[in-house]
Amino acid sequence: MRGLERRIGTAERLDEWRGELDTFGELLREGEPADADARAALAGAASFGDELELSVKMSAPEDARNAWLSIHAGAGGTESQDWAEMLLRMYMRFVEGRGWKGELIDRQDGEEAGLKSATLHVVGDHAYGYLKGEMGVHRLVRISPFDSAKRRHTSFASIYVAPEIDEDIEIEIADKDIRVDTYRSSGAGGQHVNVTDSAVRITHLPTGIVVTCQNERSQGRNRDMAMRVLRARLYQRALDERRAEEERRVGEKKSIEWGSQIRSYVLHPYRMVKDHRTGQETGDTDSVLDGGITPFVEAYLKWMAEGSPARAS
Repeated sequence: MRGLERRIGTAERLDEWRGELDTFGELLREGEPADADARAALAGAASFGDELELSVKMSAPEDARNAWLSIHAGAGGTESQDWAEMLLRMYMRFVEGRGWKGELIDRQDGEEAGLKSATLHVVGDHAYGYLKGEMGVHRLVRISPFDSAKRRHTSFASIYVAPEIDEDIEIEIADKDIRVDTYRSSGAGGQHVNVTDSAVRITHLPTGIVVTCQNERSQGRNRDMAMRVLRARLYQRALDERRAEEERRVGEKKSIEWGSQIRSYVLHPYRMVKDHRTGQETGDTDSVLDGGITPFVEAYLKWMAEGSPARAS
């Protein structure tokens, strides 16, 4: 139903743009000069065309869905945990910039700084389609703010993205296949800290997938949210297995792989962000870390639509 509503909305917007452009075209043919309104209409139509082109590239049924985005710090303690925190901020700014809603449903703080893991619920049109290309390992090279000798450090963090699925999609999870643990929610002191064991951790024993939720105030609501994330993770796992099988049949190298390094962010000795799949790069690292990842998202979608050529160096 949501897909049908989007298609109807797109058709209506196309009709509106066509009407506006036809009107301005008629004025131009009559010798009227193009004013600011006409230029704004042309720019708006071009922007809508770009968005529509990207939407066409996101043709898989799950692409239109909301998304669950999880961040996990790699080995390296405080360095990687601080990098994970930077990535969380980057994605939150990206979500806000698109006018979407991002809700942090779980956060496990690092011992000294940053975070060990976090899960973000992203609600927005084609959120999964836009974010699915972020899945993989992100590498940071910088002078460490935690190193008194000011040495260069390399840190890693993993991103996992799964589509939110509707209740009518059947994902069977047997009670015997999960272990549910409860614990006290962490957070800054004060009256809002929950002093009961309301946080929930669910482990799916056959796959080893672990999901946690501590954002809600009741254990029951945290459990329900964690089960929603687990269902989405199992759905994504099935998608990954299906794609891997398709690629094996046609002899292609897998384009997304958990544990693969997909992008590097270098802050020293030079400044550059480069995607190792598409070759997309920029020297404006501050903009990227402030949420400006749209060029990388678009480059990935175009790269996939063109058939995923050989991995860039």
